[in-house]
Amino acid sequence: MNLDDKIFGVKVKSTVVHEVFVAQMNNTREPWADTKTKGEVRGGGKKPWQQKGTGRARHGSIRSPIWVGGGVTFGPLTVRNYKTKINKNTRRLALKMCLADRLKNDALIVVENFSFTEPKTKLFAAFLKKMPLKQKSFLILTGEGDGAAYLMSRNLKKIESIPARDVSVMSVLNKQAVIMSKAGVNELEKVLSKKA
Repeated sequence: MNLDDKIFGVKVKSTVVHEVFVAQMNNTREPWADTKTKGEVRGGGKKPWQQKGTGRARHGSIRSPIWVGGGVTFGPLTVRNYKTKINKNTRRLALKMCLADRLKNDALIVVENFSFTEPKTKLFAAFLKKMPLKQKSFLILTGEGDGAAYLMSRNLKKIESIPARDVSVMSVLNKQAVIMSKAGVNELEKVLSKKA
Protein backbone atom coordinates (compact mmCIF):
# COMPACT_ATOMS: atom_id res chain seq x y z
CA MET A 1 0.00 0.00 0.00
CA ASN A 2 1.27 3.48 -0.85
CA LEU A 3 1.45 5.55 2.32
CA ASP A 4 1.33 9.34 2.34
CA ASP A 5 4.87 10.73 2.73
CA LYS A 6 3.46 13.85 4.40
CA ILE A 7 2.46 11.61 7.31
CA PHE A 8 4.67 8.51 7.23
CA GLY A 9 7.77 10.16 5.75
CA VAL A 10 8.23 13.04 8.20
CA LYS A 11 11.68 13.71 9.66
CA VAL A 12 11.73 12.67 13.32
CA LYS A 13 12.66 15.27 15.95
CA SER A 14 12.88 13.74 19.42
CA THR A 15 12.42 17.10 21.19
CA VAL A 16 8.96 17.62 19.62
CA VAL A 17 7.87 14.06 20.44
CA HIS A 18 9.17 14.39 24.01
CA GLU A 19 7.32 17.69 24.52
CA VAL A 20 4.00 16.20 23.38
CA PHE A 21 4.52 12.94 25.32
CA VAL A 22 5.22 14.82 28.58
CA ALA A 23 2.17 17.08 28.01
CA GLN A 24 -0.10 14.07 27.43
CA MET A 25 1.29 12.33 30.53
CA ASN A 26 0.63 15.50 32.57
CA ASN A 27 -2.93 15.69 31.26
CA THR A 28 -3.69 12.18 32.54
CA ARG A 29 -2.23 12.99 35.97
CA GLU A 30 -4.50 13.57 38.95
CA PRO A 31 -3.42 15.38 42.14
CA TRP A 32 -4.06 12.86 44.95
CA ALA A 33 -1.59 14.17 47.57
CA ASP A 34 -3.24 16.45 50.11
CA THR A 35 -2.01 17.93 53.40
CA LYS A 36 -3.59 20.02 56.14
CA THR A 37 -2.45 23.46 57.22
CA LYS A 38 -2.35 24.49 60.90
CA GLY A 39 -5.88 25.87 60.52
CA GLU A 40 -7.24 22.50 59.33
CA VAL A 41 -5.52 20.15 61.83
CA ARG A 42 -7.71 19.03 64.73
CA GLY A 43 -7.06 20.61 68.16
CA GLY A 44 -4.71 23.36 69.31
CA GLY A 45 -7.31 25.97 70.20
CA LYS A 46 -5.86 26.85 73.59
CA LYS A 47 -2.52 28.59 74.01
CA PRO A 48 -0.13 25.90 75.44
CA TRP A 49 1.30 28.24 78.11
CA GLN A 50 1.31 31.89 78.93
CA GLN A 51 3.26 34.27 76.76
CA LYS A 52 5.73 35.47 79.40
CA GLY A 53 7.31 34.36 82.63
CA THR A 54 7.89 30.64 81.96
CA GLY A 55 11.38 30.94 80.52
CA ARG A 56 10.26 28.93 77.50
CA ALA A 57 9.74 30.08 73.95
CA ARG A 58 6.37 31.64 73.18
CA HIS A 59 3.80 29.49 71.40
CA GLY A 60 0.23 30.12 70.34
CA SER A 61 -0.89 26.64 69.29
CA ILE A 62 0.24 23.03 69.61
CA ARG A 63 -0.79 22.59 65.95
CA SER A 64 1.90 24.99 64.68
CA PRO A 65 3.97 23.51 61.79
CA ILE A 66 7.06 23.37 64.06
CA TRP A 67 5.27 21.02 66.48
CA VAL A 68 4.97 17.25 66.04
CA GLY A 69 1.41 16.57 64.90
CA GLY A 70 1.05 20.12 63.63
CA GLY A 71 0.03 21.38 60.23
CA VAL A 72 2.19 21.26 57.11
CA THR A 73 3.69 24.38 55.55
CA PHE A 74 3.46 24.59 51.76
CA GLY A 75 2.43 20.93 51.46
CA PRO A 76 0.81 19.38 48.35
CA LEU A 77 -2.90 20.06 47.78
CA THR A 78 -5.52 18.44 45.55
CA VAL A 79 -6.24 21.83 43.95
CA ARG A 80 -2.97 21.59 42.01
CA ASN A 81 -3.45 21.61 38.23
CA TYR A 82 -1.02 19.56 36.11
CA LYS A 83 -2.78 20.26 32.79
CA THR A 84 -0.41 21.30 30.00
CA LYS A 85 -1.62 23.09 26.87
CA ILE A 86 -0.35 21.75 23.58
CA ASN A 87 -1.07 23.07 20.09
CA LYS A 88 -3.04 20.87 17.68
CA ASN A 89 -0.42 21.21 14.94
CA THR A 90 2.40 20.25 17.33
CA ARG A 91 0.43 17.24 18.57
CA ARG A 92 -0.31 16.07 15.02
CA LEU A 93 3.31 16.61 13.96
CA ALA A 94 4.59 14.52 16.90
CA LEU A 95 2.14 11.72 16.00
CA LYS A 96 3.33 11.78 12.38
CA MET A 97 6.93 11.53 13.64
CA CYS A 98 6.08 8.51 15.82
CA LEU A 99 4.39 6.71 12.92
CA ALA A 100 7.28 7.58 10.58
CA ASP A 101 9.73 6.19 13.14
CA ARG A 102 7.76 2.93 13.45
CA LEU A 103 7.72 2.58 9.65
CA LYS A 104 11.45 3.33 9.37
CA ASN A 105 12.29 0.68 12.00
CA ASP A 106 10.10 -2.05 10.43
CA ALA A 107 7.63 -1.88 13.30
CA LEU A 108 4.54 -0.93 11.28
CA ILE A 109 2.38 -3.33 9.27
CA VAL A 110 -0.76 -2.64 7.23
CA VAL A 111 -3.23 -5.52 6.74
CA GLU A 112 -6.24 -5.68 4.40
CA ASN A 113 -8.75 -5.85 7.29
CA PHE A 114 -9.41 -7.53 10.62
CA SER A 115 -12.26 -9.76 9.47
CA PHE A 116 -12.11 -13.34 10.79
CA THR A 117 -14.43 -16.31 10.39
CA GLU A 118 -15.56 -15.80 14.01
CA PRO A 119 -14.63 -13.26 16.72
CA LYS A 120 -12.36 -15.50 18.81
CA THR A 121 -9.33 -14.39 20.81
CA LYS A 122 -7.53 -17.61 19.87
CA LEU A 123 -7.76 -16.70 16.18
CA PHE A 124 -6.38 -13.22 16.82
CA ALA A 125 -3.46 -14.64 18.85
CA ALA A 126 -2.64 -17.02 15.97
CA PHE A 127 -2.82 -14.08 13.54
CA LEU A 128 -0.29 -12.11 15.66
CA LYS A 129 2.13 -15.06 15.73
CA LYS A 130 2.18 -15.09 11.92
CA MET A 131 3.14 -11.41 11.75
CA PRO A 132 6.75 -10.91 10.54
CA LEU A 133 7.60 -8.78 13.57
CA LYS A 134 10.17 -9.35 16.33
CA GLN A 135 8.35 -7.05 18.75
CA LYS A 136 6.25 -8.39 21.62
CA SER A 137 3.73 -5.59 22.30
CA PHE A 138 1.35 -4.27 19.65
CA LEU A 139 -0.95 -1.33 19.04
CA ILE A 140 -3.88 -2.32 16.81
CA LEU A 141 -5.38 0.61 14.89
CA THR A 142 -8.80 -0.13 13.46
CA GLY A 143 -11.01 1.66 10.98
CA GLU A 144 -14.75 1.56 10.37
CA GLY A 145 -16.03 -2.01 10.23
CA ASP A 146 -13.15 -3.40 12.31
CA GLY A 147 -15.06 -3.35 15.62
CA ALA A 148 -14.57 -7.10 16.20
CA ALA A 149 -10.79 -6.59 16.50
CA TYR A 150 -11.24 -4.85 19.86
CA LEU A 151 -13.38 -7.70 21.25
CA MET A 152 -10.91 -10.30 20.02
CA SER A 153 -7.78 -8.60 21.39
CA ARG A 154 -8.93 -7.11 24.71
CA ASN A 155 -7.95 -10.22 26.73
CA LEU A 156 -4.50 -10.51 25.18
CA LYS A 157 -1.53 -9.21 27.18
CA LYS A 158 0.56 -6.36 25.75
CA ILE A 159 -2.08 -5.64 23.09
CA GLU A 160 -4.05 -2.40 22.84
CA SER A 161 -6.74 -1.95 20.23
CA ILE A 162 -8.13 1.52 19.49
CA PRO A 163 -9.83 3.29 16.56
CA ALA A 164 -7.23 4.94 14.30
CA ARG A 165 -8.88 8.37 14.76
CA ASP A 166 -8.23 8.20 18.56
CA VAL A 167 -4.51 7.36 18.38
CA SER A 168 -2.11 9.50 20.41
CA VAL A 169 1.67 9.86 20.77
CA MET A 170 1.46 8.18 24.17
CA SER A 171 -0.35 5.09 22.82
CA VAL A 172 2.16 4.67 19.93
CA LEU A 173 5.21 5.05 22.20
CA ASN A 174 3.82 2.63 24.81
CA LYS A 175 3.83 -0.24 22.29
CA GLN A 176 6.73 -1.62 20.28
CA ALA A 177 4.90 -2.11 16.97
CA VAL A 178 1.79 -0.87 15.15
CA ILE A 179 -0.59 -3.02 13.11
CA MET A 180 -3.40 -1.30 11.23
CA SER A 181 -5.98 -2.05 8.59
CA LYS A 182 -6.34 -0.20 5.28
CA ALA A 183 -9.49 1.46 6.65
CA GLY A 184 -7.45 2.56 9.68
CA VAL A 185 -4.78 4.09 7.44
CA ASN A 186 -7.41 6.01 5.47
CA GLU A 187 -8.96 7.35 8.69
CA LEU A 188 -5.56 8.31 10.07
CA GLU A 189 -4.55 10.13 6.86
CA LYS A 190 -7.87 11.98 6.91
CA VAL A 191 -7.36 13.16 10.53
CA LEU A 192 -3.66 14.05 10.23
CA SER A 193 -4.01 15.92 6.94
CA LYS A 194 -6.46 18.40 8.51
CA LYS A 195 -5.24 21.89 9.24
CA ALA A 196 -5.89 23.39 12.69
